[in-house]
Amino acid sequence: MKLYAISDLHLGHEINRRALATLEPHPDDWLIVAGDVGESVAHLELCLRIVTARFRQVIWVPGNHDLWTMPGDDRARRGEALYLHLVSICRRYRVLTPEDPFPRWTGDGVACTLCPLFLLYDYSFRPDEIPAESVIDWAMESGVLCADEGYLHPDPYPTRQAWCEARCRLTERRLAAVDPRIPTVLINHFPLRRDLLKLHAIPRFSIWCGTRRTEDWHKRFRAIAVLSGHQHVRGTDYRDGVRFEEVSLGYPNQWKQEYGIESYLCEVLPGPPGAMM
Repeated sequence: MKLYAISDLHLGHEINRRALATLEPHPDDWLIVAGDVGESVAHLELCLRIVTARFRQVIWVPGNHDLWTMPGDDRARRGEALYLHLVSICRRYRVLTPEDPFPRWTGDGVACTLCPLFLLYDYSFRPDEIPAESVIDWAMESGVLCADEGYLHPDPYPTRQAWCEARCRLTERRLAAVDPRIPTVLINHFPLRRDLLKLHAIPRFSIWCGTRRTEDWHKRFRAIAVLSGHQHVRGTDYRDGVRFEEVSLGYPNQWKQEYGIESYLCEVLPGPPGAMM
């Protein structure tokens, strides 16, 4: 029984929808879907119908695109209400979310606790000399503005920073309660460390990529692996002996369709040959 992960499916693109439908059956394996399935409830439901039919268990965490409320519909759910609605959809499909008890992994590889997280960002992935109140202007000076500023609403919190703080506090308490004798796999859409960002073309996009509050969580909470997406820059890094995996698929022009989506599944456990655990 293996544990796989993928993120940033972006099913608003037909090429990605067709690719997801070609996933092979993995009846004994688990799959982590680490956010940015798409921009609508329909995208999430399409994803869950496909992946739950192919994997023994699925785990989902939200990305920023999943939490968008598109303009033109005043009756649409926003913020936390939208997030909880997505959680309720996952539960219909028996998909685990950050609102469920952390599951224990007993398959191939290291026995551990799988910890799906929802943390958001707080604009703290910025240079120390840039004050918080001018951080958006600083990013826009380079021609960068994340669509979250128009579509990702923090209701009922006053700001996304406040929502992020609340999620971090809640999650810290939950992680602190995990059996200290058992290692963890931390799963979040956004990177947990600023030094893992690889935004060479748009470096100031960093402010929408995480929070400094989580820089040491891989050590504090005994992680053997940390998974994220969001950057659309796949890769493996190590910090303090811990494996960090960026598991994005990305937009159609960012991955090679001729390889097939199967080749973009990241084997988390037992892990690829040579992986440090």
